Amino acid sequence: MGSLADSNLRPAPDAELVEIARYVHDYEIASDEAYDTARYCLMDSLACALMALAYPACHRHLGPIVPGMRLEHGVRVPGTSHRLDPVKAAFDISCLIRWLDFNDTWLAAEWGHPSDNLGAILAVCDWQSQATQTPRTVRDVLTAMIKAYEIQGVLALGNAFNRVGLDHVILVKVASTAVATGLLGGSVSQIADALSHAWVDGHSLRTYRHAPNAGPRKSWAAGDATSRAVRLALLTLKGEPGIPTALSAPRWGFCDVLLKGQKLRLVQGYGSYVMENILFKIAFPAEFHAQTAAEAALQLHPLVASRLEQIERIEITTQESAIRIISKTGPLHNPADRDHSLQYIVAIALLFGRLTAEDYEDSVASDPRIDALRDKMIVKEDPRYSAEYLELDKRSIANAVQVFFRDGSSTPRVEVEYPIGHRRRRAEGIPLLLEKCRTALAEVYPNDKVETLMALFTDRPRLEATPVTQLMELLAM
Repeated sequence: MGSLADSNLRPAPDAELVEIARYVHDYEIASDEAYDTARYCLMDSLACALMALAYPACHRHLGPIVPGMRLEHGVRVPGTSHRLDPVKAAFDISCLIRWLDFNDTWLAAEWGHPSDNLGAILAVCDWQSQATQTPRTVRDVLTAMIKAYEIQGVLALGNAFNRVGLDHVILVKVASTAVATGLLGGSVSQIADALSHAWVDGHSLRTYRHAPNAGPRKSWAAGDATSRAVRLALLTLKGEPGIPTALSAPRWGFCDVLLKGQKLRLVQGYGSYVMENILFKIAFPAEFHAQTAAEAALQLHPLVASRLEQIERIEITTQESAIRIISKTGPLHNPADRDHSLQYIVAIALLFGRLTAEDYEDSVASDPRIDALRDKMIVKEDPRYSAEYLELDKRSIANAVQVFFRDGSSTPRVEVEYPIGHRRRRAEGIPLLLEKCRTALAEVYPNDKVETLMALFTDRPRLEATPVTQLMELLAM
């Protein structure tokens, strides 16, 4: 497509592609709250990435495709000495952010983790600033984050890709392709072209998120999506033409092939709603539908820890989405399986009064008391929870837990409707987010660099004016 409709032989591109392209290229973000929240999302995402460095299973995915290659002016990968091309760097950064399932979340008809897009954004901004005469600042990063979050989140409001077996990283690929092409100087037409390739690309199945196939791919799938997005952006900007009716083509288009003939639903326009309402994972590294269940179970821990043998049953009341994707009985084979099990998460919190990433490892999971508790759990839906989960002015993620004993007694029914990372609990959550960031930095960097970075992150005007190259150099080893 040389232009949005330049030939009788080529149809005009799908309206959905053009709308996203124009949003990325032309829309001015006016929300101060969105920029402030984006700053916290940046801090939180980098904290998650640095925590993941402690896990060898994550490390094996990092570094150049060909061992030993290092680009003099390559993209820096936080917490490492790697300097990579932007495609592989996008993979590494997003892989680190996503590895522990501790990064921010969006829940709707589709769910996902909009901070997954940060790999593409940082990689493109760092590489572009070094390779061209277009230096980028952190303000540019935050703007791209707001727009990537919005694209992924708004599409998720009306489209449940999971119901046709597709993984939510399809939206990471789409959002990252759009903002990466825009950051690299793409026109509206070029952004639409790149987006068309993102939609017709091969798409990940959810197979690796569900028993009996749950495994570590769910932790690097976002890296796969962002690296592909950067590749598609670069191809387009070298002249690759788009596919105008990638979505709408009869029989062969995305909607007919993968959505069974249904069109994409856009329930609201693109602005800054998603960033303003993003959900932080502050308290627990666990699938977000279980966050409030973990919090409720922790409150019950003192009441049940000395009475484990007396438990008759444990009732968990939750939303429909949690039942569909994380209610699991039977064997759990690895950490990736366990951190997506509502019952396992509740069992750990009841048993130990904590929930950390280490609690998904074999050393903890081998405790026979965990499965004994899981076997006593009954999971049921509350229709109100399911309804308010989708209401735009509520967007609750409610769970309730109650433990019943053989003597007929029971604990109180503890209900938590909004997790600590919810917009309604921002004042409570931000101090904990700052502590999460400081702790993660201290695990990797010396004290003086920790203080330098924290001072930068908490001074928004200075952070926004900071060149991306300077931030990435600070984060490199």
